[in-house]
Amino acid sequence: MPNAVNITNITPPRVQMVDPNTGLVSREWFRFFESLFRLTGSGQNDFTLQDLQLGPDAGTDMGIAVLQTEIQNLSVSPPYTPQLPRRRYGSFYDTTTQTAAAINTAYAMTFNTVDLSSGVTRGTPTSRIYVDTLNVYNVQFSAQVDKTSGGVGLVWIWLRKNGVNVPDSAGQIRIQGNNAEVLAAWNYIIQLNAGDYIELMWEVDDTSVILLAEAASAVHPSVPSVILTVTNNISSDGGY
Repeated sequence: MPNAVNITNITPPRVQMVDPNTGLVSREWFRFFESLFRLTGSGQNDFTLQDLQLGPDAGTDMGIAVLQTEIQNLSVSPPYTPQLPRRRYGSFYDTTTQTAAAINTAYAMTFNTVDLSSGVTRGTPTSRIYVDTLNVYNVQFSAQVDKTSGGVGLVWIWLRKNGVNVPDSAGQIRIQGNNAEVLAAWNYIIQLNAGDYIELMWEVDDTSVILLAEAASAVHPSVPSVILTVTNNISSDGGY
């Protein structure tokens, strides 16, 4: 078989095919052909030697280039690595009493103290609270509302985002009488992009309505006029 191509990975014998002593097929070549017979299923299937060759035929769809592509598709490293959401938070408060100079006018609550901050920061003016990461944030506040004279006064509190009022975010509180403190407190859930800022706004119909701060006593700590916390811990989605 000088011109034959062996595709079986079975080494052919290096002796003459016909034994010159007997005139029959030599023992070595008999074993070679027997191995081929068993390799192709002993006549029980339709496999051919071409089907059983170890190397793929580069001319078929399962050629080397195709195999290389499929191996790359099974790579351990994905084409996109998901980013875990980062914990972002900020806690701010103000230790001064805040007043409104005019009725029916919007004012932004200010914060003169940063308690905790990671990715949520106080800007300029100090009423602006910025975030550095896209996410859904939980905004909570409490404001100590007081009235310095008799009668009835109204105060409205709402949220602004990037200088624009957030629709349906206002709440109204009615306060009556002198030194009749009321604690306003609620929260918002809002989606913010990196670089966005929020503000807490307030409005009164009587300038005797104020946001009161009080000093500490021998028993209790001081009372900030406003406390604000902003966190993104409500969201576990990598997209926010």
